[in-house]
Amino acid sequence: MDIRLCEAPFDPWQSLQEHQIKQKPLQGKYGATSVFVGTMRDFNQGDDVRRMYLDHYPGMTEKQLQKIVDQTQAQWRLLDYLIIHRVGEVRPNEALVLVAVWSTHRGDAFDASRFIMENLKSQAPFWKKEILASGQQRWVEKNTDGYQVHHG
Repeated sequence: MDIRLCEAPFDPWQSLQEHQIKQKPLQGKYGATSVFVGTMRDFNQGDDVRRMYLDHYPGMTEKQLQKIVDQTQAQWRLLDYLIIHRVGEVRPNEALVLVAVWSTHRGDAFDASRFIMENLKSQAPFWKKEILASGQQRWVEKNTDGYQVHHG
């Protein structure tokens, strides 16, 4: 069970594998692993984005992430979890967030993973400043609902 914030780029699949190696006592106990990896796009709101700065409130952000996990564990049976979130400067195609949960059954794993990710997006104190191809900088004022807008 691990929550981490990191300033350096990370490989989510390597982090997942390293975490699973430490799970020897859980081997044979879990039947489902749900994994979400969020990656920085090179566009947002119709503009080309060159990089982004993710600011956070040290100490408070980790507490809020733990609170989200505690709420999750009150609703679903999890055997383990791993959350890694980037802070600092991030470039397109770098991983922003990894949420992985392990449970006995897939329903708990799917629902818990979604709950953590949606609450992380709406409740965790992260602030994003985008640096556009034009050189303009802007704060991201709201997160999307997680679905692509369909036109027509």
